[in-house]
Amino acid sequence: MEITIDIEAEMPLFEQVVDQIKKAVSQSELKPGDNLPSIRQLAGDLQLNNKTVAKAYRLLERDSVIVTKGYRGTFVHENAVKNSAINLKSKIVEKLTETINQLKTVGATDSEIRIVFSELMKGQDKGGRNA
Repeated sequence: MEITIDIEAEMPLFEQVVDQIKKAVSQSELKPGDNLPSIRQLAGDLQLNNKTVAKAYRLLERDSVIVTKGYRGTFVHENAVKNSAINLKSKIVEKLTETINQLKTVGATDSEIRIVFSELMKGQDKGGRNA
């Protein structure tokens, strides 16, 4: 598997890493149980900041595409093929678009929506409940 990063692309660097690893899993270039490079090694190979690769790995682990086994390393998750097909970002965009359209239908302005959204997100950051 070869990951290629385009620093000129609009897509964030961490997202490019996520997409390419998911693609490699979907195309069977990476199989469940395969070992992945460490964050430090992949960052060095791609000439990226360690934090960029760490963010990509966190998202992949959250989505059960990879699994980290402590000092033993990072591996392709046993359900990675199925889980690689799930695109959480597109689900979020779909739900938020639907909600925003409903709010605009009842007369909410962009500004009102942004303010309430921001307040709700701040409330979530303070313990998982709405303010």
